[in-house]
Amino acid sequence: MDFPNSFPKQTQSNHPGYEYEMKPSPIYDNPKYNYKNDRLKNKVAIVTGGDSGIGRAVCVSLASSGCDICVVYLNEDTDAKVTKEQIEYYGRRCLLIKGDISCSKFCQEVVDKTIGNFGKINILINNSAVQYENKNILDIEDDMFDKTFKTNVYGTFYLTKEVIPHLQKGDSIINTTSVVAFKGNETLIDYSMTKGALTSFTRSLSLNLAKKGIRVNAVAPGPIWTPFIVSSFDENHVSTFGQDTPLKRAGQPVECGEAYVFLASEASSYITGQTIHINGGEIVNG
Repeated sequence: MDFPNSFPKQTQSNHPGYEYEMKPSPIYDNPKYNYKNDRLKNKVAIVTGGDSGIGRAVCVSLASSGCDICVVYLNEDTDAKVTKEQIEYYGRRCLLIKGDISCSKFCQEVVDKTIGNFGKINILINNSAVQYENKNILDIEDDMFDKTFKTNVYGTFYLTKEVIPHLQKGDSIINTTSVVAFKGNETLIDYSMTKGALTSFTRSLSLNLAKKGIRVNAVAPGPIWTPFIVSSFDENHVSTFGQDTPLKRAGQPVECGEAYVFLASEASSYITGQTIHINGGEIVNG
């Protein structure tokens, strides 16, 4: 499959953005990757931010592997409906839950509804996030800083805490971090901080849960073509997005999905506390 190496100039005012408004649409499915199989047969996953971008691609890959999915999203109803249709296309069940994961009571509601609908939880994928570009640390307002941390870090912590009592030996937690946790980003200072926190959270929680046989890992994407991008950066940045990587292009969400399936499956049974880097060739430590 050929992937684009440049994009038309575009921006969106709503963050974290709408996939249905993007041109070209992100690629989230590929029959070469997402063929029907039983790697995760009858498993149940919760995927936050599953309405679009990497989250949607992860949901499609999980569904093609036999997984039923609870998709948690903020307010992107149109995108969430498409994700649900794609999950059902692969013959799996989908529960959509709309709300803000930075609220601990909502995270409890997500777990209660998932158990009520599916009877169990085997996989948690913490993927929701926000980011706001600022040229200078002095431009980061308190409310913006709080929202970034409460969504990216608090939300992950709250939902993980609610899910853990329902996990069994062989189940897994996968956190979406970022290349910026390892190399930094001069205009995404607070966002980079949150992703660094999630990297440490992954490593520490993996040690804490190892004795229970519950694995905790992370995926650290680089520049991936998602609504996050067109709602975060100006149109000139968007048009050349990803071209500074060794592969000279942005990645597509479909190129991330299989990493999550691998980390959730028995194929990675001896892997915990680790990070898979999907970043177009950037060399990072960790």
